[in-house]
Amino acid sequence: MRLARVGQVLLLLAMAVVQVVAFAATLAAVVLTFTLGLVFLFPPAVLMTRRLAEQTRRWAREWAGVLIESPYLPKPPPPQRGPDGFYRHDRTLYKTPRVPAWSQHWMWLVGDGGSWRDMLWLLWDPFVKVILAPLLLTLPKVGLYVYAHWARLLLAPTAASRLAVQVQQLKKVRSLANDTQAAEMRRIERDLHDGTQARLVALGMTLGAVEQLIETNPAAAKALLAKARDASSETLTELRRVVRGIHPPVLAERGLADAVRAMAMDSPLHVEIEVDLPNRAESPVEAAAYFAVSELLSNAARHGNATRVRVDLSQSEEDLRITVEDDGMGGADPAKGSGLAGIERRLAAFDGVLAVHSPPGGPTTVTMNVPRALPDRSPNGDKARLPLWKTGLTWLLWLTAWCPLFPQGLVAAILKFFEVDVKSWFVAFYLPEQWQWPFIMGMILLGASMYLSAVLIPATHSKERWMAEATPRRLWLRRC
Repeated sequence: MRLARVGQVLLLLAMAVVQVVAFAATLAAVVLTFTLGLVFLFPPAVLMTRRLAEQTRRWAREWAGVLIESPYLPKPPPPQRGPDGFYRHDRTLYKTPRVPAWSQHWMWLVGDGGSWRDMLWLLWDPFVKVILAPLLLTLPKVGLYVYAHWARLLLAPTAASRLAVQVQQLKKVRSLANDTQAAEMRRIERDLHDGTQARLVALGMTLGAVEQLIETNPAAAKALLAKARDASSETLTELRRVVRGIHPPVLAERGLADAVRAMAMDSPLHVEIEVDLPNRAESPVEAAAYFAVSELLSNAARHGNATRVRVDLSQSEEDLRITVEDDGMGGADPAKGSGLAGIERRLAAFDGVLAVHSPPGGPTTVTMNVPRALPDRSPNGDKARLPLWKTGLTWLLWLTAWCPLFPQGLVAAILKFFEVDVKSWFVAFYLPEQWQWPFIMGMILLGASMYLSAVLIPATHSKERWMAEATPRRLWLRRC
């Protein structure tokens, strides 16, 4: 085990030589890009730096157990051809997507703060490795752990980069939601135009014929009235079907579980339903999940040649999880059809994800997960509550930290600085002269550490709750 650690340390130190060469090349590329306009040199330099940074993140995770997330913005989507047949970038139109794609790629690399932080890390990392070399060689495990935390200082995403990634994701989700809404509107219009509208037009023509025949041929008029009555009944059925396609009444009244059960009764397949949903989700989430299950059942019957389907609706903490498994022929791929892609668009509006496992020959298993769609099933959020020993320790730190910090630390330091000859209960003044200042500074450090520990104990136990409830006035005491 120690031999493997030594090998990791030697590999890490050898990488410092590569980093020096890479930084020299990157610096030359940046200078030539922004002085002589050789912009084609910048992307390869940034991508090379990112590869070295990603390698370091992987080593930190595998060797020291320190997770460092990638801070980079999502890659821009490929340019889309406009209605006029041209590709647009800023205010310029192009006949081919080559130039817009390259420009977007270049702007993505230049405008990403993670690219510049990687270059800063590439500058300082070889020096840090040289400084840590004695520790890395004598205590490899500790040295790798310390180095991983140093790498996380510059290679981990900052609050600004996290916010930028979220903004990019929200833009993408908004675009997908708009596309999904437009597709739904087109479907409703098509259903009304091809079905209900045609029936209403035919009903109007029939009533016009009855109006002409009611005096000359009452028998024919009665027959047409009967036909009009049947047509009105069929129109009403068609309208109800369109309404159910928009938002089924059973979904609004009974919830997702009963709506899926009702859907299973109308399916030509043998559908088994397993439900573990103690809470209901918001109406838009239920609608998206309902139509996703409906699409999967339809695909299993039409394209998968399935006979049996199992639908599992469950809650995992605050997430809604849906699993649909059929015994069809398999081979389902979201990239090959619009059905699964449409489900992805529906779920993306709620940060949901779709996972498909469909080998040739089957079976097909589709798992959908919508995060934070349901209330936490744990009573009163017990999972975020501190255990009793942590609560007692936190209160003890808050109640006792004032003593070393203020009277034995800050107050004693003031009296010592102004040479006030008052011993009283200040412990430092009973010590020899050469030990008084070290003792006072130690008391200040001890008291500050106790206050910091009192804050960090609940913060590290449940970070989300701590960030949500932290206010200066409460001082985080009631969260215990």
